[in-house]
Order: sequence, then C-alpha cells, then structure tokens
Amino acid sequence: MTDAVAHRYDRFARDEAPGRSDVYAEWAAGVAADAEVQALLERLTPQHRQPPLVFAVSRLLGAPVAAYPRWREFVLAHADVLVAECARRGVQINEPLRLAALLPALSMVDGPVALLELGAAAGLCLYPDRYSFRVNDADGAARLGLDPEDGPSQVLLTSTVRGELPRLRLPEVVWRAGIDLDPIDVRAPGDRDWLQSLIWPGEHERAERISAAMAIAASDPPLLRAGDAIEQLDAMAAAAPADATLVITTPGMLVYLPRARRLELIDRIRALDARWITIDPPALHDAWRPAIEAADFRGFAVGLDGRVVADADPLGRWWEWRAGISPDAA
Repeated sequence: MTDAVAHRYDRFARDEAPGRSDVYAEWAAGVAADAEVQALLERLTPQHRQPPLVFAVSRLLGAPVAAYPRWREFVLAHADVLVAECARRGVQINEPLRLAALLPALSMVDGPVALLELGAAAGLCLYPDRYSFRVNDADGAARLGLDPEDGPSQVLLTSTVRGELPRLRLPEVVWRAGIDLDPIDVRAPGDRDWLQSLIWPGEHERAERISAAMAIAASDPPLLRAGDAIEQLDAMAAAAPADATLVITTPGMLVYLPRARRLELIDRIRALDARWITIDPPALHDAWRPAIEAADFRGFAVGLDGRVVADADPLGRWWEWRAGISPDAA
C-alpha cells in the first residue's frame, strides 16, 4: 500500500503541482519519500488521500504553509484529527473561471434561464450573468469583452481562444440553484475558511477571484440543497420557474461518480424538459451526440445536450470552438 501512496504523491509532485504551487510540489515530494507519513495516509481510502484534499485539510486545521519538515511535524502531531477530517470531506473545486469554458454553450440557450448546477459546492459557477468575461488571443491581445448590465464585475474571467470566435452573450439568469453532497455556505465563516483552504498556495489570482465571487454569492445566495444529485434532481427541477429555460450543468462532477451512477444521472437529465451543459474528459462517457474521439481533444469536451461545442481547459483558462455553427443557429 505504501507504494501506491508514494506513487500518487510522486506523480503529483512531478506532473500536477509544478507551475501552480511550489509549496504543494515540495510537500508531495516529501510525502513520496516519507514512509511514516505514507503509513498515516494509508488509513484513508484512495479517494480521501488525494494530495489536494490532504493538503487543504491540513491547512484548514492550522498546518503552516512552510517547508516540508514543519508541515510533516504538524501532520504527525495531529494525525487522528487529520484522518477524521479527510474522511468526511471531498475536493470541491468551485472555480468560477470554468464559466469561461461554458459560455459558448450558454450563449446558445434562449433565455431567461433557470440555472441548476449539480455538484455545486458553494454555487460560485451559478453567476455567469454577474461576472465579467475577457477573451484574448494566444498572444494576449484582447478579442472580446463582456460585462454585466450594471457594469464591470469584481470577478473577471479571462481565457485564451484560438481560431473562430462565435457570438457570445451573458445569459439572463432568473433562478439559480445547486445540489451538492456537502454544500458550502459562503456566509458561514467555517465554510469560507474551507473554500479558501482549497486554493493552492501561490494561486494569488485565483484567491482574489474566488474571494470576489464569494462576496457576490453571499449578497444574493443561490438555493443549495444537500443530497445525492440523482435523488434530488426531479424535485429541484420542478422548483424552477415554469417560464424560464431550465439549464442543468454538470461542470467537473460526473468524473466523481461510478460509471453506472454517471450513466443513470445523464439519462435522468435527458428525461427532463431541460438543456444540459457539461465539461468532461472526452472519454468519460458515451453520451456525446455524435460520438467523438478522445484523441481529437487537447483538453475536455464542452457539450450542450451531448453535442460538443468546444475543446477546453477543464478550469476555463482556454477554449476552442468546435461546434462548426453559430450560436444563432442553435
């Protein structure tokens, strides 16, 4: 078992943390070479000993953002509480920038829109109408800017787009809601602390973006319901205004479901009178219409009702139009 822990943390140190967090790269490399800490992490299931989760929980509990020996000392001194806290939590990547990748699909939906996100965490991806968007080319030159009706937002979502740029527009959102196993209420200090702990050390722009998005969510909270997405879906869909287009989004959540549950959820969504927007690894499921080849994608596939409209970075930093038609024709 220790080999599995060492391999996972070594891979994180080599392939995932560099360029995002020097601190996490150092911590992961330290764990990969530390049999005592590996033995501690073996008390957790593979899902609950993922590096981003363990590191976030340790910081929530008070671990210093410092060199590995100091972090290690804290973790070993608080082993039982760390294991218990990791076991009850999951990684909740509530990144508003993901909306930059979803905007091409949202622009194809007639409004007004009732927006329902599955795996919503704090619901920070439920405010595409309240954020500002900037689209740049590969050289950083501005191509397009979109702002809410009342002016530029404190939340600025910037992405790079190569090639064709379809017509983009901010949706008119009249109802926003989410389902999550453990919703985050940004009005609660403890929940805000947890969301901030999930930001990797060194991600300064992301920290500012999420802080500004939390302020918007706190001033106009979405309807968040705790529970299983499949079990809660019909009731939440029925609560949406009848005179709005129901748009169900699954940004980054389907990957966490076992295959059978994933397919069941997709079938349940398709049975509703709703539009479905998702961003997934292209090989994650067979719900794309028409079928796609994973090798044709640099990133994740963005889909509207199963039809791919973009190839995108999973966190929205870049996207490429793939639908081949204008949103006006949808």
